[in-house]
Amino acid sequence: QVQLVESGGGLVQSGGSLRLSCVASGRGFRIKAMDWYRQAPGKERELVAAITDSTSPTYADSVKGRFTISGDGGKNTVYLQMNSLNLEDTAVYYCHARVNYYPYNYWGKGTQVTVSS
Repeated sequence: QVQLVESGGGLVQSGGSLRLSCVASGRGFRIKAMDWYRQAPGKERELVAAITDSTSPTYADSVKGRFTISGDGGKNTVYLQMNSLNLEDTAVYYCHARVNYYPYNYWGKGTQVTVSS
């Protein structure tokens, strides 16, 4: 089993910044990809940013130029630097990891990000 724990969420004013972290722990796993998703009230969960060990990061159009995903393989940690936050960024942010053994996909419990005007 792999456990993912997110941190760094909170309340921030529009235009502000937050940095989310997600730490993966467990036994015998190898991370193939780590992603950040978000789900706003009444909306479907959407992919925000993704990173693998072999490809360039990818971003949702709505966050390009404002969010940056990065990883520290040695610490099994992925970060999401969020700048120029706006009201539409308010959501629960979830960390997702794809690993080398069944069930291959793991999710964190999420961290709330609230942007106020």
